[in-house]
Amino acid sequence: MTDRLAQLSAAGVAVWLDDLSRLRLESGTLDALRRENHVVGVTTNPTIFAKALSSADDYAWQIKDLAARGVTVDEATRMLTTYDVRWACDVMKPAYDASNGADGRVSIEVDPRLAHDTEKTIAEAKALWWLVDRPNLFIKIPATRAGIPAITAVLAEGISVNVTLIFSLERYGEVIDAFHAGIEQAKTNGKDLSDLQSVASFFVSRFDTEIDKRLGKIGTPEAQALFGKGAIANARLAYKLYEEKFATDRWKALAGANPQRPLWASTSTKNPEYRDVIYVEELIAPGTVNTMPEPVIHAFADHGETKDSIRPFYGQAEREMRQLAEVGIDLADVFDTLEREGVEKFEASWNELLDGVQKSLDAGRKGADKPNKAAAK
Repeated sequence: MTDRLAQLSAAGVAVWLDDLSRLRLESGTLDALRRENHVVGVTTNPTIFAKALSSADDYAWQIKDLAARGVTVDEATRMLTTYDVRWACDVMKPAYDASNGADGRVSIEVDPRLAHDTEKTIAEAKALWWLVDRPNLFIKIPATRAGIPAITAVLAEGISVNVTLIFSLERYGEVIDAFHAGIEQAKTNGKDLSDLQSVASFFVSRFDTEIDKRLGKIGTPEAQALFGKGAIANARLAYKLYEEKFATDRWKALAGANPQRPLWASTSTKNPEYRDVIYVEELIAPGTVNTMPEPVIHAFADHGETKDSIRPFYGQAEREMRQLAEVGIDLADVFDTLEREGVEKFEASWNELLDGVQKSLDAGRKGADKPNKAAAK
């Protein structure tokens, strides 16, 4: 059989899993994906953790101990999630070693409720870094207005950063500038730049979902012809910007530093009419990362095709983005909407996670308070 994932990796795309759970760790499926399916990284987010911890049985022993200690729900949630991430870092350590630190990374996100508070985001990022205490960790910081200066400050401390929730080229340019400033400050601070890594997570399928909804309301033949075009065009132009920004004299002056790789996030198709691996096949170029849910990984292994699908299409991407504006799509409003909703969705997932942990803690405390009938006899 053709090893399609090996071909994808050889083309310069790092395959990362967009999922994590205690069950996945205990069963060894994460390690199997690393060994057998070329998976060299893991990303998490509040939605992933909310889903994972909805199965309380997988976390029962730890929740019981946390309940006995009487910890707050916030502390308990951090203990549960960082335990999983630390374990995942250890599982992915062989990939980290084999890639000289570029891959084998596991991402954990700052509390999304802090997305609009720079100082608290910085403090949370530093706390997660020392709490997980693994060199192959990424701290996820959202690319909000408040997140931009936090990116610089956290990198300056020598902490590797995954910048998340990027939608627009304008904001992506600000992210790259913040990255450059952080690396420059890290160098001034005497940090080891060789192990300092960063990725910039450009969200893909969510863009098409929002754009297609608006195109459908416009309803003209010209609008309908652009269904499913926006996300790929936008991401391709992001890669073009990446190439431009990392060919400047400013970057060349940082010899020994690692460039901030573009990462394609939200790569499962939301529209069943689209090819299930479209956001993998159409976004292949050297030095990129693609985070995929496990079904997408297996789908690409089965029928994905590897081709140089970004750099030859810059002109087409510019034309398609221009056409979207011409048919009446307010791209600035699209980007603002996606960023706002992205933060809101992660905050809602985080609150769902907290509610679930609180219920589990309450149940654990009630169990501990029950009289021991055997002892009473």
